[in-house]
Amino acid sequence: MASIYGNKLKISIFGQSHSAGIGVTVDGLPAGFSIDTAQLGQFLARRAPGKSPLATPRREGDEVEFLCGLYNGATCGAPLTGIIRNTNTRSGDYANLADCPRPGHADYTAAVKWNGHQDPTGGGHFSGRLTAPLCIAGGIALQILEKQGITVGAHIAQIENVTDTPFDDVNISAKELKTIAGKSFPVANDNIASAMEAAILAAKKAGDSVGGIIECAAVGLPVGTGDPMFDGLESRLASMLFAVPAVKGVEFGAGFGCASMRGSQCNDPYCIRDDAVRTTSNNNGGILGGIANGMPILVRAAFKPTPSIAIEQDSVSLSKMENQKLAVHGRHDPCIVIRAVPVVEAAVALALLDALL
Repeated sequence: MASIYGNKLKISIFGQSHSAGIGVTVDGLPAGFSIDTAQLGQFLARRAPGKSPLATPRREGDEVEFLCGLYNGATCGAPLTGIIRNTNTRSGDYANLADCPRPGHADYTAAVKWNGHQDPTGGGHFSGRLTAPLCIAGGIALQILEKQGITVGAHIAQIENVTDTPFDDVNISAKELKTIAGKSFPVANDNIASAMEAAILAAKKAGDSVGGIIECAAVGLPVGTGDPMFDGLESRLASMLFAVPAVKGVEFGAGFGCASMRGSQCNDPYCIRDDAVRTTSNNNGGILGGIANGMPILVRAAFKPTPSIAIEQDSVSLSKMENQKLAVHGRHDPCIVIRAVPVVEAAVALALLDALL
């Protein structure tokens, strides 16, 4: 199973949604870095379930236990392994999914690939639960980047058809990113939060779900970070972001909007500002030729609505090979976007740290 990422920084995610635990092994971390475990705990809490009517009611503490890789609280050069114990599983809710796959989920594709030996409970290894160990590694990466003057932060850009104020892609600051990270509902414009919440609750009441877009920025990345072609920053970031469950689209800067521009509009003119080479616009998202140009890195990820919904759907019985109606049970987010904000930050931080190493 291809659950390993990275070149210099190797990340291996293990576990299933309802297994005894989930975790991550990270190889290649700089030795001698002291991890702020309290700060890491606060970061993991932003993703943790069971704290809001806008999220799944499954309650998990998501407290990380480090098995190896630390000595006196600092990285020691050996691979770092952290685990989170699963404590609130209800596997019986998924008993019928091995035979009747959920539309929009990986139940069917996993059953075909592994000949029915996959773990279907809670989505198994395909579950969004596996983003918790991703956040262990990403939370550490964020701390390492911060020590180097690099800040990564994200906000909810859109829920269904409700949109937040986009980042100022030229002037976004580390202070702004940190301010949004401290909010319980991470948006730039607090006045829009209630409309987003209403859209989520309306879908939940109808037994349905909604998707959205997360916009992420990184500031302070040195000019020249990255490589052309296969190891370009866009390639690294897209690969990591598409590993996050439910991500169906990734764009940088103006993204697909560039297709309707002319070169004279899409190009980012150079200028000298604060004794440094900068650009007056940032349509290319801070990346040219796969290499950072000194402007904020700007990337957006589009999330599809949660596939597990209460509305009865059309499916099939794999054992009988006939059409069948499916009613999904269990505990699921009516919108995963809120809890996915720190996941996107973690993914971006890991890709950037790998490039820097």
